[in-house]
Amino acid sequence: MRNIAMRLGLLGVIGVGALVARPFLSGNVGDLNVGDCFDEPTIGQTVEDVQHHPCTDAHTGEVVFLHDLPDAKDVVYPSDTEFATRIDALCVPAFDAYTGLDFQSDPTWTMGYFTPTSEGWAGGDRGVTCYAARIDSKPTTTSIKAGG
Repeated sequence: MRNIAMRLGLLGVIGVGALVARPFLSGNVGDLNVGDCFDEPTIGQTVEDVQHHPCTDAHTGEVVFLHDLPDAKDVVYPSDTEFATRIDALCVPAFDAYTGLDFQSDPTWTMGYFTPTSEGWAGGDRGVTCYAARIDSKPTTTSIKAGG
């Protein structure tokens, strides 16, 4: 009985430690949540993992919106232009609501996004992650969230 209690206690400590350490860990892009801060990857590369940070530590990206595109079996993988059009329609209003800023006129912030690869799309992945980043690519140590 003592071994079970000790194991459960150890699992509890590990679980709490994982929650506390999560903002400092590298993790899969698909595990990001709205409000998570991370280091923006190099543009143009396939990204699987990003380095998470508390928003009070230096970071270059903050998730402002998550969305699953409609899942229809007959929908072919969108072109870059089609993705960009969909992203603008979804992410710009989400950016404005999350930040309290006007994306179209704000001189400091831009937006990036993660979309599924063609292989992921073929496997049913429809997730889109939109994030805010400074236009000058400099890190920030605050959240861009309105009132944050």
